[in-house]
Amino acid sequence: MSVSRRVVVPLTLDNLEDLPADCRSCLFWELGPLIDRQPMPSDEAKLAKEAWLSATLLDWGSCGKLAYAGSEPVGYALFAPPGFVPRSMSFPTSPVSGDAVLLLNAHVVPHWRNGGIGRMLAQSVAAELVPRGVKAVEAFGSTGPLSRGCLMPADYLRSVGFKTVRPHPAYPRLRMELRSTVSWRYDVEYALERIFGTNVGKSLTPAR
Repeated sequence: MSVSRRVVVPLTLDNLEDLPADCRSCLFWELGPLIDRQPMPSDEAKLAKEAWLSATLLDWGSCGKLAYAGSEPVGYALFAPPGFVPRSMSFPTSPVSGDAVLLLNAHVVPHWRNGGIGRMLAQSVAAELVPRGVKAVEAFGSTGPLSRGCLMPADYLRSVGFKTVRPHPAYPRLRMELRSTVSWRYDVEYALERIFGTNVGKSLTPAR
């Protein structure tokens, strides 16, 4: 691993192409069940993701973070209120709480894990959300063979500080409070760092 300068910047239309290739054309969250019956060609999917990001940036504000080591993109996080995420209404444990932001994906490339990138992303996400009055982050968990889709393992989310608020055998909904006390910084950054430091957002067959 090199000692290249590491920075975290907002995800924008200018750097969207720096997402991992599979994530760049994945519309699991952005278009929801509309894409399940007949997935789009890659070029169309990229345009649709660009349109989603543009609309979310204009209507809500920053909804993603991208980490670099030198000029190499090494990790990212994507988050938004449930109203901007069509897939968020398609789970049996929907809807996401009105005071929460949904964590869609979190990823650090394998050879950069355990190198501080996760902590940088965690700090950046927490610093973004708390001043905007966000009270919590929620996520739909996966229980493994019972569930499908671009989801994070429920057991893993629980292990880093999320709590189950709507149990389900395949798609539990979990929540992490962004407390306004002094302790939030350590707790939230530690939990998010562990998520970003592990490849828990994996594109599989979309949920039905």
